Amino acid sequence: MKTIVFAMMLVAAVTAVAQTATTPAQPAPQQNTATNPAAPQKKEIKDPAEYNAYVGAVEQKDAAAKVSGLEAFLTQYPNSVMKEDAQELLMIAYQQTQNQAKMMDTAQKVLQINPCNIRALALVAYSKQAMATAGQNAQQNFADAGQAGEKGLQCLQTATQPQGTAAADWDKLKQQTAGIFNGAAGISAYQAKDYAKAEQYLRAGVQGDPSNLLEVYDLALADLAAGPAENDVDGLFFIARASNLAQGAGKDQIAKFGKSRYTKYHGTDQGWSDLLAQAATTPLPPAGFAITKYVPPTPAEQAATLVKTKKVEDMSFAEWEMVLSEGTPEDADKVFNVLKGKPLQMAAHVISIDTSDKTATKLQLAGSQDDIDAKRADIDLTMSAAIPAAKMPKEDTDFEFEGTPVSYVAKPFVMTMNNGALLVKAKAPAPVHKKPAAH
Repeated sequence: MKTIVFAMMLVAAVTAVAQTATTPAQPAPQQNTATNPAAPQKKEIKDPAEYNAYVGAVEQKDAAAKVSGLEAFLTQYPNSVMKEDAQELLMIAYQQTQNQAKMMDTAQKVLQINPCNIRALALVAYSKQAMATAGQNAQQNFADAGQAGEKGLQCLQTATQPQGTAAADWDKLKQQTAGIFNGAAGISAYQAKDYAKAEQYLRAGVQGDPSNLLEVYDLALADLAAGPAENDVDGLFFIARASNLAQGAGKDQIAKFGKSRYTKYHGTDQGWSDLLAQAATTPLPPAGFAITKYVPPTPAEQAATLVKTKKVEDMSFAEWEMVLSEGTPEDADKVFNVLKGKPLQMAAHVISIDTSDKTATKLQLAGSQDDIDAKRADIDLTMSAAIPAAKMPKEDTDFEFEGTPVSYVAKPFVMTMNNGALLVKAKAPAPVHKKPAAH
C-alpha cells in the first residue's frame, strides 16, 4: 500500500517537471540592447547545430526516443550550457521507461553538477525509500533517503524558479517535492527510532498535504511509538484519519489497529466511532483536541472495591493478601477482624519445614500463586503438635491444613497462624488465585 501511494506522488511530481522542460534561447546575432543586471541570465546555445540537437531530443514524445536523443546530445556536447537540463530530462525519461538503475545513475550525475537539483533529490529520496521498503539493504537505503530528504528541504529554501517554468508549475513542484522530502526524512528518522525528529518532518508533510495516506499513517505511528501523552492523542487522531483515507483491505487493518490503540489509551472503545467520523472531515487535530486517558485504579482502590463487592469469607487467600497489604487501614481491619482467631481450612504450598522444636512443627507456606511462583512464604504456620514423620509433607508440594490467623505483616506480606492441624479428610479447599493485577 505504501509503495503504491508513494509512487503516485512521484509520478505527479516528475510529470510536472517533464512538462516544463527548459528551452534555451535561440542563436541570434549580437545586438546592442540594454540589459537588466538584476535579471537572471537566460541560457543560450550559440551553435545552431547544438541547439537543434537539444530541441530535437527534448521534443520527443516517446520516452525511449527521448532517452536516445538526450544520450546522443550529451555525448556530442558534453560541456553544453544545457548539460544539467539535459541530464535532468534524461533522468526523468529513464524513470518513465522504468529503468531504475539508469535513472539513479543519471540522478547522481545531475547532483554532481548541482547538489541542490530539486528534481534529482526528489527522485533519489523516493527511490531509496522504495528500495528500503522492499527490503533491499533497508537500513542503508532508509538512511540515504533521509539524507536526500533533508538536503532537499534545505535546497527548497533557496531554490529559484527556472526559466521557462510557469509560476504555478513551480509552486506545484515545490509542494510535491516538499512532501517527498518530508516523508523520506520523517520515515528515515522513524526507522532510526528518532520519533521526535520523525514527528517533526512528517507533521510538516501532512500539513502540506493532509490527504497523503502514506505520511498520515507514518505520522500516526511516530506519534504512537513514544513520547508524552499529547503525542498519543495526536497519534490516535492521525490513525483514525489514515483509516478514512485508506481503501480496500488496508482500511480494515488500519482501523483495527487504531481501535485497539484507542481502547488501550481510553480504557474502552467508547468514542472511537465519533473520532473516525471527525477525522473523516477534519484533516488536522482541531485546537483543544483531547481524549480522556484511562487511569487504572491504584492497588488501594482495587482493595477498596474488593471489600465493597465481596464477602471476606468468599475471598481467596490472594485477595486477603491484596487488601491487608495494599488497602487502607480501615479496609484492612474490615478483613482481618473477620479472619483473626477463626480456624481456616485451606491449602498452600510448602516452602520450608522447621522440625527443630520437638513439641511443634513450623512451616513456611505460600498461599497465593504469585508467592508460589516466587518461592516466597506468605504464611508462617505453627502446628499445635509435631507432625509425625509418616505424615510429614515434603517441600515444594501442596499441603492441606487448618490454621488460626493471629497477626500479619503488611509488607512484605506474611500472615502468622497457630493451632495448625493436619486435615485428615479435608473439605475442598478454596482455589488458589493470583492477586488482582496491579496496573
